Amino acid sequence: MKTELLGRSLSELREMAAGWGLEPYRANQLYHALYVERRFRFAEMTNLPKALRERLEGLASITLPRIVRRYDSSDGTRRYVFGLDATDEQPLPRPRSPQVETVLMPDTDDARPFAGRDTLCISSQAGCAVDCKFCMTATLGLLRNLTAGEIVGQVLAALAPIQSRRADNQRHLLPQTNIVLMGQGEPLLNYDAVMSAVRLFCDPKGMNLAQRHLTLSTSGIIPGIQRLAQEAVRPKLAVSLNATTDETRTRIMPVNKKYPLERLMEVCRLYPLRSWERLTFEYVLLEDVNDSDDDAHRLRKLVSRIRCKVNLIPFNPGPAPGTLPFKPPTPERVAAFQKILTLRGLLAFIRRPRGQDVQAACGQLALAESAHIS
Repeated sequence: MKTELLGRSLSELREMAAGWGLEPYRANQLYHALYVERRFRFAEMTNLPKALRERLEGLASITLPRIVRRYDSSDGTRRYVFGLDATDEQPLPRPRSPQVETVLMPDTDDARPFAGRDTLCISSQAGCAVDCKFCMTATLGLLRNLTAGEIVGQVLAALAPIQSRRADNQRHLLPQTNIVLMGQGEPLLNYDAVMSAVRLFCDPKGMNLAQRHLTLSTSGIIPGIQRLAQEAVRPKLAVSLNATTDETRTRIMPVNKKYPLERLMEVCRLYPLRSWERLTFEYVLLEDVNDSDDDAHRLRKLVSRIRCKVNLIPFNPGPAPGTLPFKPPTPERVAAFQKILTLRGLLAFIRRPRGQDVQAACGQLALAESAHIS
């Protein structure tokens, strides 16, 4: 059986190389070809001798997620549906070769496509077990955790068309990209694989993504937040808050039963922010559920002792009316909520939905079909 290389760290590749009787520097060359030059066929790894490339064909494989569908939004957003291979990791009594979604949100102008800093929203699990009542992904349940290679592979597969348009001597340059772990799944419930991927993204000898351009969003898994705080290399942290009382938060986010607001906010207050960093609180606004003036005042008080910003996200509906039992507030209500938050200088932003017409917006990732197919 061939050994899968995608998702392996440099130290893991060195261990493999030793087992194959190769010098350590061959592992360095392989790592550079894979993550810097991003070449996924051994025949294209011209920094390795031909005989070694031919030998590697029989020993190892490099498996990118397969693009099953691509949906193109009218605003330029792309939703990719990737097919994953079977894995022995996290066996569950459900299909072990599921599909998962990734969203590319280009920062473009009409004259220079993909000229700005694109954002890639990637998944950490196929489906999700957290069961937030306003999120379409919850309707899938948890299929399985993704491997580090599958997490990294989403980025490599989605950026491959951009890379292919570059001159050959520029292939090693990573496009200007933000990566957000905000797709399917709860990243902190797949901690080890997620952090292996994070270290690959941020390795200066590899993909070389700055930590400030990588964000992890959690529903509030307290042990995972505490563990993340101890990491030498870590993404920025975003906490999906969405309510200002335990009663409301438990109703729309059952995870609050295990990790209630008081404990969660205390952990957030203790979280060690870097000098350039703010903690992000995400707040999905649901009409007549969590969008009142009283909610806004409570939210401002909850976060007042934390260097942070708040992203307000008007609810994105499911693929058909009534799929989920919520509605977005009116634009006027959203603006009034934001105004209360900012009265004393709190940074609060209204997040403009991207890709809503192809079910690519926040909370919509549930493998829905769309008419906008490329």
